[in-house]
Amino acid sequence: MPFAYYGRLSARNQRIYRQSDAITEVVLPRPDLLFPLVGLMREALAEDQRPAVEAVAGRLVLGMTEMLEVGPVQVKVLAARPSLGYGELHGLYTNDPPRAPHIQVWMRTARHRRVVAFRTFLRTLLHEVGHHLDYTHLKLADSFHTEGFFKRESSLFYQLVPKAPVRPSGK
Repeated sequence: MPFAYYGRLSARNQRIYRQSDAITEVVLPRPDLLFPLVGLMREALAEDQRPAVEAVAGRLVLGMTEMLEVGPVQVKVLAARPSLGYGELHGLYTNDPPRAPHIQVWMRTARHRRVVAFRTFLRTLLHEVGHHLDYTHLKLADSFHTEGFFKRESSLFYQLVPKAPVRPSGK
């Protein structure tokens, strides 16, 4: 079921939307190689070390783009999210040739200036990486928020942060 804005898209963009929606995962060949970076990012975020979060986020994204054999994207981690009239901006992907593509993510909430939770931060970063992969890996002509897009974001997340195994209850 397409999102509500689908009907307002041109025929060309509806075709791109459907292409995007049909793709539900991006498979990293060796996500286990990135686990140490995910751990370092969790620690740096917990310690409120913005430069360290930025460095590790950049290395993590570079690792993903190298695994998928696509061009790199620059990552910038900023402090407090900008507050917009309708909410807060969590992340932003920009691709304006001839400048290199870049991702901006914010590690603090706008209102209370609190460091965001690790899972929220990583999902935001992967969301923006998803836009980059739509263009470079999937070769889509545009990057729309489709159910497929959000499933691809989740597929990346669960490759980098595997679900904990279910343990039998001790009776």
